[in-house]
Amino acid sequence: MLDKYYIAVFNYYKKSLGKRSLTIAQLYINFLELSIVLALGAFFMAFAIQMKMPTMSSTKFWILLVLIGLFIISKNWMRYNGKKRNVLSVKLKRNETSIYLLWLLPVGCFLLAVILLQVQ
Repeated sequence: MLDKYYIAVFNYYKKSLGKRSLTIAQLYINFLELSIVLALGAFFMAFAIQMKMPTMSSTKFWILLVLIGLFIISKNWMRYNGKKRNVLSVKLKRNETSIYLLWLLPVGCFLLAVILLQVQ
């Protein structure tokens, strides 16, 4: 599912920026996946707090989130580097998704996570 978003951002910026579009698409997919993970983690943390379930401490939560983030960044670096990107470019149909909507997805997830992290 996220491959479509990566290719859409890559194709949009490839027209005007050339090789720099690889970096922008990589940053976009990392930001999107990290914001989704942060939103899910904040939701489960807020849910556990509201249900008064004993969970991990806040420090352990952030350490776990950083480790997951490092895993996601390295996974995306290996996944969208070279041959896989070329195969995806050919395989996926070209759809004209609004670039503004694509950039609003991670921002919306991040804002949702910030709101959920405020739950006490």
